[in-house]
Amino acid sequence: MTQMTVSFKALLMAAALTLPGLAMAADPAMEKDGMYTDHKGMTLYTFAKDSAGKSACNDKCAANWPPLMAQAGDKSMGDWTVIKRDDGSMQWAYQGMPLYTFVMDKKAGDMTGDGKMDGAWKVAKAK
Repeated sequence: MTQMTVSFKALLMAAALTLPGLAMAADPAMEKDGMYTDHKGMTLYTFAKDSAGKSACNDKCAANWPPLMAQAGDKSMGDWTVIKRDDGSMQWAYQGMPLYTFVMDKKAGDMTGDGKMDGAWKVAKAK
């Protein structure tokens, strides 16, 4: 009985140590109908004024176009990278391009930001 209890505790400990790694291994976004959304289903956008690995959307811009923020410990994987913003916070990028949501999108699936600012804002599409 004692050995079984010890083995069960060891199994629980191994599972507890494995779960955080699995959570971090998930993509920061989901693909739906050829475009990317955050995990709440909100449309993600790219900004033409950004360059690979660098966000040009800060301050008032970021208030209207909230960045898809990376959490402490998130790591780049494949086409998904974590970039450092001007304020020191971390943001997700897809194929180097920083990703954002739009405050005027009120529900999952809204795409009201597509084409804003003479086409500078575009829905992030899977490539």
